[in-house]
Amino acid sequence: MKIHEYQAKELLAAAGATIPEHVIASTPAEAEAAFKQLGGGPVVLKAQVHAGGRGKGHFKGHTDPKLGGVKFVTKREDVEAVAKVMLTHPLVTKQTGPEGQPVSKVMVQRAADIAREVYLGMVLDRARGVPVMMASAEGGVDIEEVAARHPEKILKVPVSPENGLQPFQARRLAYELGFTGPQVAQAEKIMAALSKVFLEKDASLAEINPLVVTRQGDVVALDAKIDFDDNALFRHKDVEALRDLNEENPAEVRAGKANLNFIQLDGSIGCLVNGAGLAMGTMDIVKYHGGNPANFLDVGGSVTPDNAVEAFRIILSDPKVKGILVNVFGGIASCATIAEALVKAGKEVGFKVPVVVRLEGNEVEKARGILAKAAADLPTLKTAPDLTAAAKLVVELSK
Repeated sequence: MKIHEYQAKELLAAAGATIPEHVIASTPAEAEAAFKQLGGGPVVLKAQVHAGGRGKGHFKGHTDPKLGGVKFVTKREDVEAVAKVMLTHPLVTKQTGPEGQPVSKVMVQRAADIAREVYLGMVLDRARGVPVMMASAEGGVDIEEVAARHPEKILKVPVSPENGLQPFQARRLAYELGFTGPQVAQAEKIMAALSKVFLEKDASLAEINPLVVTRQGDVVALDAKIDFDDNALFRHKDVEALRDLNEENPAEVRAGKANLNFIQLDGSIGCLVNGAGLAMGTMDIVKYHGGNPANFLDVGGSVTPDNAVEAFRIILSDPKVKGILVNVFGGIASCATIAEALVKAGKEVGFKVPVVVRLEGNEVEKARGILAKAAADLPTLKTAPDLTAAAKLVVELSK
């Protein structure tokens, strides 16, 4: 689960980090009032969307290509004008796709007099099996290029999941990043806050980019991004309350309510599979035989007919879908249950595109009988003896 920048910074501030003063606005008038509240500028207006690269983005349908999702403003009258553009045009970045992402909130933040930028982040190092704090003295919008071209400039410190980042680790990292004098203690405090939020809130990613040193010598978390492990939200109701469904794909939200693991993609062949690993393999073989998956969909081992019907409704709501591949291995789930669900879905939803089914495992013979009996009423429903044959057939039929 993702949250907005202002929410991430407020979580960090509650853990002890220093953040800039800011006000959240939902209308141009509120943005203008925030300008006055913050002392009359200068300020930075930041579009709040769940996507990176905002500063290098642009607003779809707006004539000024230089106006991105992060704008430095010094005059009161400009604040309202800029906020109006941000709140009425979708923001397009490398992470949003060409359609962009609508903006419903703008952060009006007191501008910082930046002397230096640093990158700070935490993520799980799967090779080591522990969280790792990463840092670079070269922070800012080009941190990805630094990591790609000069990986030796990325410092990494393993963090104990039980004890968190230790003071000596933070102090050493602060010195290695070039902090001096009082800045060291300030940087340590922010590192400790980042570690605390990452571990206690079950985050999967936590970044401060940039962590800045102002010309006055203060160390401040100027921007922040935190993603959370969906599987742990049941024990973090405060975090779950920060979720903004307007920022998420409607089909994925709908699937979540039906206990379906669904991710929408750009292809034309829908996939309905039980098991995450099998779903990945199914997508791979579709691609291998010349097709492009339209989604990742794992219905799980305890799928019910109602879940399956909803899964088909979600897949078929995508106009790009020209065919569907159902690949089910009956272990926990019964192939017969899947077959009955397929027939029910076909009658209730209507298969307007070819649906190719490959079933194997528990009660497969019974399932094949169910499908054979329903074939006359569902002419677009096809069966295949194995996964290769199913993938080839659905790719061919989808053309």
